[in-house]
Amino acid sequence: MFTGIIEALGTVRQIRQEGSNYHFDIASSISSELKIDQSVSHNGVCLTVVALGDDTHTVTAIEETMLRSNLGQLQVGDTVNLERAMLASARLDGHIVQGHVDGTGTCVNVDERDGSWYYEFTYEPSPEHLLVDKGSICINGVSLTVVDPKDDRFSVAIIPYTYEHTTFKALQAGDKINLEFDVIGKYIGKYFDVYAKHFSMQKA
Repeated sequence: MFTGIIEALGTVRQIRQEGSNYHFDIASSISSELKIDQSVSHNGVCLTVVALGDDTHTVTAIEETMLRSNLGQLQVGDTVNLERAMLASARLDGHIVQGHVDGTGTCVNVDERDGSWYYEFTYEPSPEHLLVDKGSICINGVSLTVVDPKDDRFSVAIIPYTYEHTTFKALQAGDKINLEFDVIGKYIGKYFDVYAKHFSMQKA
């Protein structure tokens, strides 16, 4: 489990394809502290460390992960948001993030306002992916607050610290982003779906 509070930025050093899998070599300030089999969030995607170098670590993404996320757009030299799994004794500074990307969205507008930045995104809505005004959303691994959600779009506000210490400073209109919706909302949606089906069966 993660919190959506980014620890470090990683730089893609190498990308290798092996069958339908992709191996990413990532250089970062926390790579030397990682261990084999450790779970690390990369742009919001939970991946397992499979190899270590002097200042790099390697993770592998399967085909399903590549199709569901924006990892397929990464190129050598790109940066990614990194977060290690949450310690059981740590404070939950963001919100509960599983590292299981639900899908992608697209940045459609970036607006700087008096030192802060507002980003607007579109996405493919579905009943189980709930957005609530002032609720939580995870974008590229970053825990953020939903602003002004519409049918197929929403916005977030980024403070200067988050802008400087995440990949948001490189995000532009047209870029694809990873989305993980609030797990509590997903469970509530699933509960009512199951309840509605059960109730309709009882009436029949």
